[in-house]
Amino acid sequence: MKKSMDTKRASRRGFIGAGVAALAAPALAAAPEAPSPAPQAPPAAATGIDVPTLRTAQTVAGMRQTDEALSKAAPLVTRYRTHIETLRGIDVPTGVEPAFSFNPRRTRPARALPKTNTPPASRGPNLAAKPAPPKAGLDIAFASVSTLRAWLDSGALSSEDLVKLSLDRLQRHDAALSCVVTLADERSLTEAKRADAERRAGSAKGPLHGIPYGAKDLFDSAGIRTLWGARPYRNRPIPTTDATAIGRLKAAGACLTAKLSTGELAIGDAWSGEAQFQNGRPLSGTAEGIKGRKTKNPWDPTTGASGSSAGPAAAVAAGLVPFALGTETGGSIVSPASTCGVVGLRPTYGRVSRHGVMTLRWTLDKAGVIARSVEDSGAVLQAIHGPDGLDGSVTATPFAWTPSGARNARRLRIGVVESELFDVPSTASEKERAAFALTRPVFEAAVEVYRKLGFEIVPVTLPPFPAAALYAIHNAEAGAMFDEITRSGAVDELEGQGPNDRSSQLRASRFIPAVDYIRAQRVRTLMIGALEQLFERIDAFLAPPSSDSVNMTNLTGHPALVLPAGFVKSEAGIEMPQNIMLTGRLDDEATLLDAGLAFERETPWHTKRPPLFAEREGQSGQY
Repeated sequence: MKKSMDTKRASRRGFIGAGVAALAAPALAAAPEAPSPAPQAPPAAATGIDVPTLRTAQTVAGMRQTDEALSKAAPLVTRYRTHIETLRGIDVPTGVEPAFSFNPRRTRPARALPKTNTPPASRGPNLAAKPAPPKAGLDIAFASVSTLRAWLDSGALSSEDLVKLSLDRLQRHDAALSCVVTLADERSLTEAKRADAERRAGSAKGPLHGIPYGAKDLFDSAGIRTLWGARPYRNRPIPTTDATAIGRLKAAGACLTAKLSTGELAIGDAWSGEAQFQNGRPLSGTAEGIKGRKTKNPWDPTTGASGSSAGPAAAVAAGLVPFALGTETGGSIVSPASTCGVVGLRPTYGRVSRHGVMTLRWTLDKAGVIARSVEDSGAVLQAIHGPDGLDGSVTATPFAWTPSGARNARRLRIGVVESELFDVPSTASEKERAAFALTRPVFEAAVEVYRKLGFEIVPVTLPPFPAAALYAIHNAEAGAMFDEITRSGAVDELEGQGPNDRSSQLRASRFIPAVDYIRAQRVRTLMIGALEQLFERIDAFLAPPSSDSVNMTNLTGHPALVLPAGFVKSEAGIEMPQNIMLTGRLDDEATLLDAGLAFERETPWHTKRPPLFAEREGQSGQY
């Protein structure tokens, strides 16, 4: 086995060396059709970097240089290779960021929020009214955070009750959903008892005090394993400290009940591992190292939950936890929240600290929230946002939002991306056209809700940038983060080995030229400016969760909110949730939440429950 691995490593080393050569050699303005013979090519270096190697390698970077030019470059490329090997010998902890930073606010002109008028009062429910006591376990399982808080404050429930309900439901339904990585049974009960004692003493800490929740298994949690959904990290040391977001929720009195599944290394909904109790006992009795796990959609467990925040979305939708922490780099909150029919809030880049969270791409990663209501999402963001002195990307821009008051009654200007919501692409297949015919009425109805509320509807077009191409180039950052497992061959242990899986992305990242990565960053700056110009005319824009703007705004750092807007029938005849997506200005999550809450108060979609997980169970306080 060792001989085989060494052979693989040597083979990769030569391949990587060739790719590095393509990055280092300068381009010539013009080159002949056929390579010119070198006057006197030097002998091949010990690393194998010679003219034929460079001639092949330069094709990866789209270069055409003469053999004479390549001959001159070879000694320097060989020297670069030595430098690279030297740098590879330095142990760089995963939490160390590159010595440059991404700041989407750099190009933003200073501006105040637009003045708005007040539309007619919403016909929605009075959220200040006290909820009736729970009649059955499912009333508790699918209740909003604000309702749970009211029950806790009235004494109808204790935090220990809520945590036990969540733990039981997580354990019982994981076999169907495959969303639990580690059940935090010991920790959550300790935190719940502390919360109850503090409430009895009159020192409740706020809206999340005593509320159970889950966290994507990319967030470090003291005393509980964090495995990133991938076999190469199955023996990762158990964290001794909490990620900042989890630490802040603990300080707010919330109780961590489970680490929830992430697609391996934050892609998709397939992951590797075994669900366990906190002490290591198997949750379902299966053997360690099980392969082929896939988190399921509670509305149709024959389908996946999407990803990579798959576990958080499935668990919230199925009533296993009231809310969960997720992360997004390129749709990992937007997609699973929409697929599972719950609310997903992707904050502005740099709004929430990522300290203690697995890095995928330093300049794109964001920590956010998956919940059952807009109000719940805002409450969680309020608890976890702001600088911690550990993540240098985090802004000190204030965030304050409440679900009542004059802000929520503002008449906003809602941009509508009509080409994505209402127009069928000319290249669409018959199947795609059939799907579009189902979703269009949902989107039309959503726009009509805002129109009737008195919001100004403004047709908009997204800036014409190749966002998908820019996003792909940023795989260079993922390649740098997971450089060690790529070079060692451990990347071969990842579950996904297809052309679009993380393993292939990491291998291919070795051939993204540094100059083109930097060019992509410069184009990214232009794209930020174009989005900011768009927001001169609107307060937020509405698009489908599959919008091209998902890649675009992950690159620009703008926040997004997805929320349930209706149902469409699947090919299997099952009613499946359909979400809409609102995208807003940098650091203006409050306006997004205002717009989302206005829609939510006028519609019933966020109150719907997946039938398979909403059968009547038990009485109040029990499942």
